[in-house]
Amino acid sequence: MIEVTASIALQDDEVVWKAVRASGPGGQHVNKTSTAVEVRFDVRGSPSLPEPVRARLYRLAGNRLTQEGVLVLVAQTRRSQELNRQEAVERLLELIRKAAEPPPPPRKKTKPTYASKLRRLEGKAKRSSVKSMRGKPRFD
Repeated sequence: MIEVTASIALQDDEVVWKAVRASGPGGQHVNKTSTAVEVRFDVRGSPSLPEPVRARLYRLAGNRLTQEGVLVLVAQTRRSQELNRQEAVERLLELIRKAAEPPPPPRKKTKPTYASKLRRLEGKAKRSSVKSMRGKPRFD
């Protein structure tokens, strides 16, 4: 059992991880050992996720989500398989925790007060008079 939040916990069999070869430079060690870890989590088929959290997770996952609704995370920054596994699972939990946060309430539009409108217009008039005094004197 993997506890994500106080109300959400994932079963161990919901998270599938697989060791794969890491890409990039690294010499003999990286060429012969599978230290990178690929973690797969079926978002669509998970009984542990409430529907609103699932919907927000779809949006947060972006291109890490497959057509079948499976979230795929790859960790290959560490040299050991176990550390990469811990990092990948932690990233998954962080993503689910972020999706579990309720969205902020929508912003309420407000109108400027009458006094603030007057202050703005007075400032504009004052600035206008200052600028009009800068020109050449006109004798009409």
